Amino acid sequence: MVRIEKKARRSYVLDTNVLIHDPASICRFEEHSVIIPITVLEELDRLKRGTTDLSRSARQATRSLGLLLDQVDQDQVRDGVPVNLHPDAAGASGRLYFPLASDVPLSPVLDRSSADNRIIAEVQALQNARPDETVILVSKDINLRVKCAALQIPVEDYRNDRVIDDIEAMSSGVTVAGEAFWEELSEGVESWTRNGRSWYRVHGSLVRDWTPGQLVCESEGSGFEAIVRSLEGDVAELEVCRDFRNDRHAVWGVTAHNARQNFALNILLDSEIDLVTMAGVAGTGKTYMALAAALYQVYEDRRFERIIVTRETVSMGEDIGFLPGTEEEKMAPWMGGIQDNLESLLRTDDGWAAAATREMLSGRILFRAPGFMRGRTFNDTLLIIDEAQNLSPKQIKSLITRAGRNTKIVCIGNVNQIDSPYLTATTCGLTYLVQRFRRWPHAAHVTLQDVERSRLALEAEAVL
Repeated sequence: MVRIEKKARRSYVLDTNVLIHDPASICRFEEHSVIIPITVLEELDRLKRGTTDLSRSARQATRSLGLLLDQVDQDQVRDGVPVNLHPDAAGASGRLYFPLASDVPLSPVLDRSSADNRIIAEVQALQNARPDETVILVSKDINLRVKCAALQIPVEDYRNDRVIDDIEAMSSGVTVAGEAFWEELSEGVESWTRNGRSWYRVHGSLVRDWTPGQLVCESEGSGFEAIVRSLEGDVAELEVCRDFRNDRHAVWGVTAHNARQNFALNILLDSEIDLVTMAGVAGTGKTYMALAAALYQVYEDRRFERIIVTRETVSMGEDIGFLPGTEEEKMAPWMGGIQDNLESLLRTDDGWAAAATREMLSGRILFRAPGFMRGRTFNDTLLIIDEAQNLSPKQIKSLITRAGRNTKIVCIGNVNQIDSPYLTATTCGLTYLVQRFRRWPHAAHVTLQDVERSRLALEAEAVL
């Protein structure tokens, strides 16, 4: 990273990818000036045509600029448009500028036909035109940042989209209090029974770090396990978890192998929890338990009418091209993991019973593409969003807001397996969802750790 000389005033030049990633990014620089080069406007104009997510984001960024321009006279644009006129300004007091491109000599190794190189030229022109300011290019393009570093141009990544600075700080949904748990909370503990379940009211310094919908346990091996149901200051009410480790309490034939899986089954079956997020490495049982709980609640508990499964269609490798057929037929190749888990859950020695079960499920389990979800409302539905780490915060919002009456949403993902080129562990939709809902009492999250798929998968996760 280029060392930035400390000056009283700063100007931030935004790259195209920043505006596409966050159309309201012009409002995120407080009192500093924001500059959009002509090359960026040309790129937005070129990208806005089409029906892809990229085109929609380019149009949204263009509309965001239009919200400001509509409120000023044409003569004022040259002197800078006050950013606080934007509805999302939230205290920003800088000005937005659209300077004309200037011819600046570039290094012979840089091709002027490249849009990135033209942006570099415009930044260098701004440095000459604004000697009393630090002119900083903001871009999410690593290659462009490397070029700027080589040319000694101040450059930064756009960090406002990060939900957290370090993925290790993301909530795990679990607090292991240790053996001293009851000693620190022993004073004034109240207990009672409600609907056959044990409840506790505790208070103390430990409680201040808890969040609603969290698992609190003495250890992850055995002992006391409870869900935090409510918090008020340093007072918390806990409901003891049901134990799904025993075959007699299996959920569609599935039992928990550890404390986190047991907690996952508790929140998946909990009628008070409307949103469940599950993260973890491959093979920890996220999809398997979500489907088992969904089948149980549709066919045995009769709580929901249908199961809808969706996932972002981002390839791990090279795209295989056009897929023929209906929406469900097009989604079939992307739902291989779901189908594998369903086959395992529906496996039986009785061939006739297995065929009858699959026939019964055919109208109740639907596979849908996220691109066709806009405008829909799901009632009496359990919606499973698989591979949620490949969704952007904007996409995840579009899906979560589809929830209607008596609908539960389960988001599953692994932030270490992001296939989207524009997302990272700290900016993806799954992380965004976990952090934004961590204090809502009707949401719960758990990060699963133990690989249960096979000893080969466990070893591969450790050494590869």
